[in-house]
Amino acid sequence: MTAIGGFQDHVARIDLGTDGVAYEGIDEADAKKYIGARGLGVKYVFDQGPDVDPLGPDNLLAFMNGPLSGTQTTMSGRIAVCTKSPLTGTVTDSHHGGWSGARLKWAGFDGLLFEGQAEEPVYAYVEDGEVELRDAAHLWGMGVHETCETVEEEVDGEYGKNLSIMAIGPGGENEVRYACIMNEDDRASGRGGTGCVMGNKGLKAIVIKSATEMPQPADPETFKEGHQQAMQAITESDVTAPNEGGLSMYGTNVLMNMTEEMDGHPTKNGRYTSGDAYNEAEADGETVIDAERISGENVRENILVDEPTCHSCPVACKKEVEVDVMHKGEEMNVRMESYEYESAWALGTNSLNDDRDTIAVMIDRCNDMGVDTIEVGNILAMAMDATENGYLEDVGDGDGIDWGDADTMIEMIERIATREGELADLLAEGQARFADAVDAHDCRLDVKGQAIAAYDPRCMKGMGIGYATSNRGACHLRGYTPAAEILGIPEKVDPYEHDGKGELTAQFQDLHAISDSFDICKFNAFAEGIEEYVLQYNGMTGLDVTEDELLEAGERIYNLERYYNNLVGFDGDDDSLPEVFLEEGETPGQGASEGEYCELEAMKEEYYDHRGWVDGVVPDEKLAELEIEIGPGTGVSSGGSGAAAPSDD
Repeated sequence: MTAIGGFQDHVARIDLGTDGVAYEGIDEADAKKYIGARGLGVKYVFDQGPDVDPLGPDNLLAFMNGPLSGTQTTMSGRIAVCTKSPLTGTVTDSHHGGWSGARLKWAGFDGLLFEGQAEEPVYAYVEDGEVELRDAAHLWGMGVHETCETVEEEVDGEYGKNLSIMAIGPGGENEVRYACIMNEDDRASGRGGTGCVMGNKGLKAIVIKSATEMPQPADPETFKEGHQQAMQAITESDVTAPNEGGLSMYGTNVLMNMTEEMDGHPTKNGRYTSGDAYNEAEADGETVIDAERISGENVRENILVDEPTCHSCPVACKKEVEVDVMHKGEEMNVRMESYEYESAWALGTNSLNDDRDTIAVMIDRCNDMGVDTIEVGNILAMAMDATENGYLEDVGDGDGIDWGDADTMIEMIERIATREGELADLLAEGQARFADAVDAHDCRLDVKGQAIAAYDPRCMKGMGIGYATSNRGACHLRGYTPAAEILGIPEKVDPYEHDGKGELTAQFQDLHAISDSFDICKFNAFAEGIEEYVLQYNGMTGLDVTEDELLEAGERIYNLERYYNNLVGFDGDDDSLPEVFLEEGETPGQGASEGEYCELEAMKEEYYDHRGWVDGVVPDEKLAELEIEIGPGTGVSSGGSGAAAPSDD
């Protein structure tokens, strides 16, 4: 039980195998140590045991908000979904925006913990502090859009007024390993296969109905001070200023032209560091691939129709678009949000496709099918690379997929989600398993089984060590060093310089662990810092933590995740990068990144030294220092002696 402000002290534990629903409070000691949302969610997953089968009944699927979720805090509309990933085998947490995180808080909950497997499909209906499991057999097989429309009519609710729906599509139902959970049609908990776990459990949707009842701060004066500072920082930032800053005007896709110009934009499955570099090498300098055609600026000028936002967010980075596209002789009209940078890159330039409107169709189809756009774009680019190299001649019809074939890409998204055909079935398994099946390891762009994002570590060295040491596989959001390497936040650093990036990455990782546990949007970090975090957290909770204590909580959360992975069997050997980015890959950067490789080993040494880890393993002394008092320990000493991390065979 806890009386800490910002919490409802109410969690539902739902056994889908027995239809049982039990309610419990929040452990106050855990709330102080792990904050909430991501931190508490990972703690719940850890308590379930690191040796669980990701696709077994014992794997926990935790939906957690944090003490700042659903409050007046800026950008506090997020929710964390925590589980053991079927894609990577690591612990994972995936977040989405919109209103469901806030609405879950307003409905009286800090979290929903699902275990077991339903005999028949169900959805969870949440209202007034209670959870009811309802039949979802009639929804099984539907896409996300139809599911949401059907449920909205059934429960007599209204989007944008009193209703949020988190649902899976056919991707989750068919256990695509990177299936995602979609919130309110177009907001995704995209990474790590959370939708795959949800589908494996027979849980089609979570429906939350509630009025707006924001928790009030325990210390109003402190909260007001922090809130005012945060709003001032946001409105004065060149990135976040409402209706002026780059993020507000163009969304995340403001980065498209930036990374292209600095040759930090992986193109043709990472073979080149920009579209221009590809054009120079393979098209005699003719502009065949042009990243500007799919940039945020181009989108805003030509296809933007609305700019929706999330709970308590003045930035409004979501960009809703409408396009008309001819696909195989048939005209398609699509209106969707959001045309994100990562999605546009993965389904665009990395796949040698710069058709702005077909990318919008692909993003919408991924959302409806409930599959991660980043993973889908990467796996299609990998299949194109494998086709070019002759690895798919004995798979399916042997034709594979040609570079930039938008019509086939659109079709393959649904085939992957339904596992239709041999090739699609293999692609549904993710990069590592696909590479094993067709012996195409030289075409992989993943770390620990999860595909990279839209930042080339031959240019942005911080992203290289970030991909490698992310606790959930390759990820740009664990520690967003491009804030410093591109945007100069909190200060500009040379993207090509590797020295100092190990420590910088660890600092970003700990800071983001805090914001993910509040749970507030990472984009606030483009304006706010630890001072604003402490004031708002103390004001809402009534606690009196210092900046150092809050930063230690972020470090504790990151180490708890690494400790979990160590117990599964991961160590420093798994903190790797695709060979194409390293010197041994013999594919140096081009253009502004000419001759550059990612100096991973030097950065790992610096990073481990800063973390106090031994070859990627959290030593027992570090666990004790951070008061992580659960599990058996790793058996590794910071003196360098001790057994290797236990392996889960």
